[in-house]
Amino acid sequence: MKSVDRTKVLFLGIVLTTVIATSIALPKSLPISFSAFGHDVSYTIGSPVINFSFFGRPVYKEFEFKQGLDIQGGMQVVLEADMSQIDALDRPDALTSAKEIISRRVDLYGIAEPQVQTSVNDNSYRINVELPGLSNSADALALVGQTAQLEFGLFEQVDLEENPEASLSGGVTIVPTGLTGQMLKKSSVQFDQNTGEPLVALQFDAEGSKLFGEITSDHVGEPMGIFIDGSMIMAPVIQTPILTGEATITGGFTPEEAEQLSVQLNAGALPVPISVLELRTLGASLGEESVKNSIQAGVVGIGLVMLFMILYYGAQGVVASVALAIYAVVTLALYKIIGVTLTLPGIAGLLLSIGMAVDANILIFERMKEELRKAKPFTVAMETGFGKAWDSIKDANIITIFTALVLINPMDFAFLNRSGLVRGFGITLLIGVLLGLFTGVIVTRTLMRLFITEKMTVKKSGGAK
Repeated sequence: MKSVDRTKVLFLGIVLTTVIATSIALPKSLPISFSAFGHDVSYTIGSPVINFSFFGRPVYKEFEFKQGLDIQGGMQVVLEADMSQIDALDRPDALTSAKEIISRRVDLYGIAEPQVQTSVNDNSYRINVELPGLSNSADALALVGQTAQLEFGLFEQVDLEENPEASLSGGVTIVPTGLTGQMLKKSSVQFDQNTGEPLVALQFDAEGSKLFGEITSDHVGEPMGIFIDGSMIMAPVIQTPILTGEATITGGFTPEEAEQLSVQLNAGALPVPISVLELRTLGASLGEESVKNSIQAGVVGIGLVMLFMILYYGAQGVVASVALAIYAVVTLALYKIIGVTLTLPGIAGLLLSIGMAVDANILIFERMKEELRKAKPFTVAMETGFGKAWDSIKDANIITIFTALVLINPMDFAFLNRSGLVRGFGITLLIGVLLGLFTGVIVTRTLMRLFITEKMTVKKSGGAK
């Protein structure tokens, strides 16, 4: 493919991406009304809603900004896990299990973008829970203040005439077996030696082994439900009597699914007493009006940057401003698509990344001016300018990417930051830097190749006469 054809294909891709991103970045509902030729025109536009069925499974997605605790307010709960009865080697698993069950409860409650994080300091094991939008302390304690309960139950068909309420569950009732998580020593992920498929292994204590052996002997071929906090997570079928106290659960798991089930089982197998150290109600520190003011300030700032670029670089500045506008809408659309939570530090990270995106264009244009002063042809000067500027842009952005990764702490290292707000700043900064590289180099270069000629740049660049 020729260079000109490749540039046109890139341009069409940029236009298509910009159109899609703009539609997603729009508010959920934006009313527009005006008068034209004596007629009043009024309609409403907004971000699209995905709603369709895929192989019988409904797919629904609304593109909305998620708001953090500092914007919409909510509850913050600090929990202390009592590990005095847990072996030292099992304490990390116990803390992870407690975090998992609390996260599951919060998700089932429907809280938008909760933050559940663990912290370990010497012998202090804590779980920090942020619940945006929740203002009732009783609800918060009900969600996070109870110890997980793992239970095993059987299913029994009942007479609907004698028990009409059972019709809600299809005429089936749950029969407790007395087998609980306190009798389960541990759950782990293993792999079948013949097929290599992942499976979940269970190991019961002496009391649990005896009871589990009686249950499996009397109910071969029947399903046995596994319940956590009263909700069934799965119902494997009993294949054979199990008298050793060691069982395996199979079912075509992926390694991730097997690990998830093992963590859920350990949440009941390693019950950790939890006490509430701190419970705070946080009001929205920004509020709706403050958020609007912040957005307006950001728009004004971007506008001033665009004005400076146009006045100083002329046609090149126009190209840079268009690239910056594309960067802005793609960034906002990406925030909605991947579900970035907007917080005050996150907004600061966005504004900082905008400045870095402009820096890339300035480096490119100044390198081009240097090449034009050497009386090089415009096309050569443009390509050389981009090539020479790339090293500086790359080095500066790589350092910023590493800094953002340290702030995000994706591996959850104990010696690095674990604050949700600081991670929010790091995430928006990382996204902004990566998109800034794309728009500063790919978008700007494509637009320059198509729309900027030598007559537009020599005068502004101070090139040879």
